[in-house]
Amino acid sequence: MKTVLVVDDQLSHREMISDLLKGSGFKVRIADDGDAALEQIETRVPDLVILDIVMPNVNGYEVCRQMKSNPISKDVPVILCSIKAEEFDRYWGIRQGADAYVAKPFKPQELLATVKKLLQK
Repeated sequence: MKTVLVVDDQLSHREMISDLLKGSGFKVRIADDGDAALEQIETRVPDLVILDIVMPNVNGYEVCRQMKSNPISKDVPVILCSIKAEEFDRYWGIRQGADAYVAKPFKPQELLATVKKLLQK
């Protein structure tokens, strides 16, 4: 069973994404900010990370950069999932090393399809 780390500072978003993934057969871990995400990744590397951008302390862009520069987590796919939906936000997210970008609000099937596609690589 593949493990997905869901990182979002809003409880409702974490729960919605977690429920969606669990219902599709994934094991889910959660973190409520970038610091907690980086700590979890150091101790147990997930198969994929879904990462909000706008969070207190360490934002999603920085978490992504740190993951991609760390030999332990550099190959873990990252999906940025954010309300920041402008073309520049997508461009900047991919430049930070993200493998995909899904804007909120998203269609559940869009997020699931992106997760499955990245886990097949």
